[in-house]
Amino acid sequence: MKKTAIILGASGLTGGCVLDQLAKDDRYDSIKLISRSKLEGLPPKVTQYIGDLLQLDQFKSHFTADEVYCCIGTTTSKTPDKDLYRQIDYGIPVAAARLVKAQQIPKFLVISAMGADEESRIFYNRTKGEMEADVLKQDVRHTYIFRPALIGGDRDEKRTMEQLGLRFFELLQPLLVGPLKKYQIIEAETIARAMIHLANDASTSETIFSSEAIKAQATKTTTNL
Repeated sequence: MKKTAIILGASGLTGGCVLDQLAKDDRYDSIKLISRSKLEGLPPKVTQYIGDLLQLDQFKSHFTADEVYCCIGTTTSKTPDKDLYRQIDYGIPVAAARLVKAQQIPKFLVISAMGADEESRIFYNRTKGEMEADVLKQDVRHTYIFRPALIGGDRDEKRTMEQLGLRFFELLQPLLVGPLKKYQIIEAETIARAMIHLANDASTSETIFSSEAIKAQATKTTTNL
């Protein structure tokens, strides 16, 4: 029997890669996008549900699937208001995990960030850490949390500071070896491959994946195109 996947954040870089890969994957015959804006030119097996993700409960009747990919995230430059930032980066993933649990969906995959720590004094890291902790409290049968370093890839929107950061880190890549390897840029396509692999493989007992662990999982991907 073919599968159904839900993607939150398909308009973003990593979510878009998940969508592209799932659309070509013959294990899936239905993909549901839950987003605030409509995407054009999608294949027939993709259905979109448009609305306010900060009110995720309105989509409860559509939360029927084999797995949910939560690729939601913003930046402090794009969302300087800390309250709104927390509503997005903490509130949406936690609300999604609650719906996944309520609807008895067995797998929840969510993007966090390297350095996530609920005890951190850094707002960004603390928010991600608190999100992870409350996602895990939902006790979804298979929960996978991804902590990538700086994410590389072609973005549709301009994020000047982020692009400058990427260029700077690209120059540093040859120096990031040994203990510093975890800071290497990781491509969004690699993260997407790892997420889809884990959604289709129950052999791991791990829950949280660093950039290096994400890359390792991505290499295990089998082709189903």
